[in-house]
Amino acid sequence: MAAEREEPADGVDSLAGSAVLRPLRLGNAFEETVERLLQTIRLGIVAPGEALPAERELAARFSVSRDTLREAIRSLADAGYLVARRGRYGGTFVADPLPPPTAVGPPPTAAELDDALGLREILEVGAARAAAGRDLSAGDRALLWSRLRESADASLEDHRRLDSRLHLAIGEIAGLPSLLTLIADNRMRINAYLDRIPFLTPNLEHSNRQHEAIVTAILTGDADAAAAATAEHLGGTAALLRGFLR
Repeated sequence: MAAEREEPADGVDSLAGSAVLRPLRLGNAFEETVERLLQTIRLGIVAPGEALPAERELAARFSVSRDTLREAIRSLADAGYLVARRGRYGGTFVADPLPPPTAVGPPPTAAELDDALGLREILEVGAARAAAGRDLSAGDRALLWSRLRESADASLEDHRRLDSRLHLAIGEIAGLPSLLTLIADNRMRINAYLDRIPFLTPNLEHSNRQHEAIVTAILTGDADAAAAATAEHLGGTAALLRGFLR
């Protein structure tokens, strides 16, 4: 059965936004709030220059106190990720430009890398197959084309964020909110590893062609081709990460 929406939801109103802006586990409220806000920024749920939801809404989504949320926002503002503006059109905005990505902590062990990459293959190949098997609405198709164009036209500085948006869109169209949550969490792990290796222009060009093959297969309802193209695409990224980080 086709999805009912005819226009693609974007930002915090999208399924991807709901997957990220969800209640925290609350083992460490401040740290987890910072982590989730960074996920919102670095996966492109809220783009540079755009406003975060109001404090009251964010605190409710995360199930944290407004004091905890404000402390997390203040810390990310000090780090250059967020900007507070006062006045009638004020609020908390994602910095534009964002700080350049930096590697934090020790590099992953071989076992950690294999775990993240293996999980990614299971999640994203399955998502592509599921998306291709659905009766897509006009909104679904518009969302995929929009994310594909964004990724293809992205500058080096924006590529990882907009690439993430495309992969999340495929997960969104698969129609399983729990799957989308897992993809978003896994993507943050993968992006942290990618921050440790250089951008290779030929790889980006190759990646764009693979993205087009994936999207075309989904739009034409070819589940086997979508799964195969996704597996090939993820395999290339996995090879680079293993080459640089092992």
